[in-house]
Amino acid sequence: MTQSIEKLRPRIIEIFDHLHSHPETSWNEVNTTAFISNVLKENQCSVKKFKDCTGVIGEIGSGSFTVGLRSDIDALWQEVQGSFQANHSCGHDGHMTLALGVFLVLKEMNFQPKGKLKFIFQPAEEKGTGALKMIDEKVVDDVDFLYGVHLRPAEEVKDGQAAPAIVHGAAQFIKGEIVGTDAHGARPHQGQNAIEIGASFVTLLNNIHLNPSIPFSAKMTQFSAGGESSNIIPGKATFSLDLRAQDNEVMKDLTKRVEKVAEALAVANGVEINLESGANVAAAIVNNQAQEMMAEAIADTLGKENLVAPVITTGGEDFHFYTLKKPEIKATMLGLGCDLTPGLHHPNMTFNKEALLSGIEILTKAIILTFEKYGEGERRYDK
Repeated sequence: MTQSIEKLRPRIIEIFDHLHSHPETSWNEVNTTAFISNVLKENQCSVKKFKDCTGVIGEIGSGSFTVGLRSDIDALWQEVQGSFQANHSCGHDGHMTLALGVFLVLKEMNFQPKGKLKFIFQPAEEKGTGALKMIDEKVVDDVDFLYGVHLRPAEEVKDGQAAPAIVHGAAQFIKGEIVGTDAHGARPHQGQNAIEIGASFVTLLNNIHLNPSIPFSAKMTQFSAGGESSNIIPGKATFSLDLRAQDNEVMKDLTKRVEKVAEALAVANGVEINLESGANVAAAIVNNQAQEMMAEAIADTLGKENLVAPVITTGGEDFHFYTLKKPEIKATMLGLGCDLTPGLHHPNMTFNKEALLSGIEILTKAIILTFEKYGEGERRYDK
């Protein structure tokens, strides 16, 4: 397998460089979808695309037992060196390269799965809605084991190491508005001060108390009120909330508490406070069998000393909707150390591209091990 990866090294780096240089934001990954489709088709892979959205599915083999490998394909929209643009600062260019690299290595090895292997190139992870769309499209209805991958920051997993699971937390993003009446600066009693109401909202969010053994947070991340005239007390405002919890049930409780805070503030101040749920992602549900397969693949590739414990992070990932909505799926995400600095979502994020090669080997071995242990028939691939 190592020889196959080394043989494909130039092509793998070429794929990464192309994807890195051509980022596209969520639901706009048109050229990315076309590029991935072409790589798959050029190598005799069955390809499925969608009529109403981006993303592409590749399949090899056939049978009732199915292993899936999922990669997200979208980029972020952020300011980079003074201008806003699409930017792969979350590592999705690396994730796509890893998935395509696994496909190319398995083809080089003449691997014939004991069942079906499905490559899921999913759009819109950054919006938290891409996995839900794939579920609606019945992409994972036949999947038994599902693997994902995410590059990890240097402070979480060191370069040359890897974790067999990433325990992401749940996240909920809420847009809100305060609807009151403007007043003259000299007559505050004739209206409602949306800024004061917003300040009270922040204070009450900080006073929410849930089970302290499970990390959670609720904070205001945007607030806008008033205009050019400084002698008008603004009665209206818009704001955004960011909710996090390490457990899906705690997230439900936290969301209800935030809604009650909004209701109480509205009554107390004689205004309307409207909340609209935006994107959300589920907390991780990691399967022990899938984690064992990934751990064995990591130890075999990097050595047991470089197999680290599952990463627990408050960051979110819509990958976990697959297991939340389809509990029968056995899933885990590889946490790949790669000297990623300064951090995820930093506009100038960089990482060691050599780690992509070891990541490809880990994922390839995890897939082969899964077919060997749980798949159909005899092993059918060239060593």
